Amino acid sequence: MILVQLGTHELQFPRMLKLIEKAIDDGFIQEKVIVQCGSTKYNTDKMELVENLSYERMEKLTKEASYILTHGGTGSIITSLRHNKKVVAFPRLKKYNEHNDDHQEEILKEMESQGYIKVYHDEDDLGVIIESLQDFKPKEFSSDNSKMVYIIRNFINQE
Repeated sequence: MILVQLGTHELQFPRMLKLIEKAIDDGFIQEKVIVQCGSTKYNTDKMELVENLSYERMEKLTKEASYILTHGGTGSIITSLRHNKKVVAFPRLKKYNEHNDDHQEEILKEMESQGYIKVYHDEDDLGVIIESLQDFKPKEFSSDNSKMVYIIRNFINQE
């Protein structure tokens, strides 16, 4: 099973679901896909969409998932990393009216450069990224959040 997390942001994020649906159609995803879709409305018979998940259900699904496809929310990513899951993160982008600014893209670039996650960037082939997960060994996440706080502080101070 693949867990998809779109978070709870009020702006919709159908772009991510379209990319995942294409990866299903192209045969790169063959497992069941469960999507925590929040406010995103999307019509498909290829994924199970659930608006909100309880904390307990989200934890259970995270533990069971082969890997996680998530928006760029740090809470979703860190939870997945704490469960030693491989993560592909999709930044919500301002140019698509998915967020108010592009902070997710900037934070995800830093997390990717440090080896914690894979990031879907515009024009990437999601199928290639999914195939690369087989050999991807993410940097082990430490519960000491001082490095993450440092990354976020540096990002904020650059503004």
